Amino acid sequence: MNSIGGYFSLELPYHEEYHQNVLRFNSGRNCLEYILLTRKYERIYIPYYTCNAILEPIKKLGVQYEYYHIDLSFELLDDIPLQRDEALLYTNYFGLKQQYADYLIGKYGNHIIIDNTQAFFERPKKGIDTFYTCRKFFGVSDGAYLYTSANLNKPFAQDLSFERMSYLMKRIDLSAEAGFEDFHKADDGLAHQPIRKMSKLTQRIMQSIDYRRVTEQRRNNFLMLHSTLSATNKLNISLDKDAVPMVYPYLTDREGLRDHLIKEKIYVARYWPNVLEWTTADSFEWYLTRQMIPLPIDQRYGKNEMNRIINCIQ
Repeated sequence: MNSIGGYFSLELPYHEEYHQNVLRFNSGRNCLEYILLTRKYERIYIPYYTCNAILEPIKKLGVQYEYYHIDLSFELLDDIPLQRDEALLYTNYFGLKQQYADYLIGKYGNHIIIDNTQAFFERPKKGIDTFYTCRKFFGVSDGAYLYTSANLNKPFAQDLSFERMSYLMKRIDLSAEAGFEDFHKADDGLAHQPIRKMSKLTQRIMQSIDYRRVTEQRRNNFLMLHSTLSATNKLNISLDKDAVPMVYPYLTDREGLRDHLIKEKIYVARYWPNVLEWTTADSFEWYLTRQMIPLPIDQRYGKNEMNRIINCIQ
């Protein structure tokens, strides 16, 4: 029974949650664990160019795995014939590779797993195991969605998020820099967590988002950067009419640009340092990890911030 009266809670608007009729879990890696538990694959093929968190459920369950390479278009470098007890995990990189993901679905059917952690707004294809995370696109500390026809028939405890959210509050009350340590603690704290249902707090925040505005802002920001930077971007990328990107991936041989941007308080991540350990210097993935700069284009920003990024690069 809900309480009546007393102190107020956060005042959050209500919008329709973007992903509905879906399983809600605490993290993307646990979505993958759920898939592996239910499908009972003996082997899974994963890209070299991915976060090392993907290995956590694979190793935990003792599933055999092999890496595969991608090319300059973020597509499989070599053909991978799958056996009946095998699956292929494909990442929809930066939310820009849905057409290729559809091609792979046509080729591999329900033996492909689509990692849409970088493509929150792409709708899943019927019968295809597909998972998403919330925190790469929105101000939450955890949470993930999973579309699957498999059913584990097991109850899961509900996660709690309030102790992970201090960095979100500090960014508002203090500064981005003040919350940086808390952010890393919260991020590290998601490792080796059991599968739990998405917390009530995370789901409530996800119900407060104006998804149409987010979609428009991200697309507009991407296209603004692309109109100027495409001439010097070594990646041949484009934005499909329905795609909603996570970042603008800018590949350059220019040394020191990443440090220059950070010095100017334009914080850019590196995807993913573990790739440098998995690959060698002659691989495309190693080059991507060293030289690709994911420029922020999210819904917090508009023309002024995009111009600031462009001016810093030029």
